[in-house]
Amino acid sequence: MMSGIRGRRVKMQRTLMLMVLVGVIGLSHAAIQRPDYDDTPNPEFLNPSWMANIPDDQPLSEVTLPGTHNTMALYGGVYAECQTWSLASQLRAGIRYLDIRLRHINGKLKLHHGVSYQRGHFGHVLQGVADFLWEYPSETVLMRVKEECSETNDIYGAVVDYIHRYIHWDLLWHSRIVPTVGEARGRLIVLQDFPGPDLGVRYGSMDIADDWKVPTLLHVEDKWQSVYHHLEAAPAGNLAQIYLTYSSGAGVFAYPRAVALRVNAQLFDYLSAKTDQKQRLGIICMDFPAAPTIQMIIDFQLREVQRPVFYAAHHKPSFNYRISSQRNKMLQHFP
Repeated sequence: MMSGIRGRRVKMQRTLMLMVLVGVIGLSHAAIQRPDYDDTPNPEFLNPSWMANIPDDQPLSEVTLPGTHNTMALYGGVYAECQTWSLASQLRAGIRYLDIRLRHINGKLKLHHGVSYQRGHFGHVLQGVADFLWEYPSETVLMRVKEECSETNDIYGAVVDYIHRYIHWDLLWHSRIVPTVGEARGRLIVLQDFPGPDLGVRYGSMDIADDWKVPTLLHVEDKWQSVYHHLEAAPAGNLAQIYLTYSSGAGVFAYPRAVALRVNAQLFDYLSAKTDQKQRLGIICMDFPAAPTIQMIIDFQLREVQRPVFYAAHHKPSFNYRISSQRNKMLQHFP
């Protein structure tokens, strides 16, 4: 009996060691740019105006969109970081869904991922989106807004205050009803994940798969199965409802980069294997996405779309860049 107990202890110790190893290998690493995963500072190529080729009368719920999980989580170490591209780079790479987490402190809304402060506030995000939409009025941006690392359950007033300070109120889509692409062009659609009167579409109205808990890398396959089944359900699902699939995940023994390195590869292979691109997959929300994967997601549309013009990431597209007066307001309010 004692030998059996000792055997189980040895087995548990070995399992624990394996969990630690698979979770922390790669804490120090060189930046990687693969077709499915990119944690370098800049996208491989840009695609800032791809929505120009989507018909105006197509409901936004029928459009397949690439997104980022914890969009502004660029700092705090491997357990906090989910992206390496700036907001401007993400939008110009083709990302159209943003996941914004805000800590509410005395009326101020600071960017956070858990306890990790992300060196900015909500005004920076609003202004970045406004500037992008001014440059590319054919596009729209969907933004989940959620309270993080504070439990006031009362951010509505602060959110409205920031909107009035940093962008025009009319930039928002003011309805719970999902708009058509034509109605959404040039607008910010708030996906409201907090209590209060309507500011836009309610986050909970979407069909969402967000099984983010990945205790160890031994559980990555469980995570992928969640992603796979939701993507398989999306084409035949309610076309009036937005589908949202998170490929991101993390746990004590599986930090975001480690999970993304594995799940992103499976996502890329899954998309590559599909022969019929004329279908709705909904929003696919990722950690450390790569430009080729973003383009592959964009190519899945219910209607035939023209191939967009790409820009090399190290060259700026030709446009007259506007220095917004709203930015000056932002600097005045928050030094």
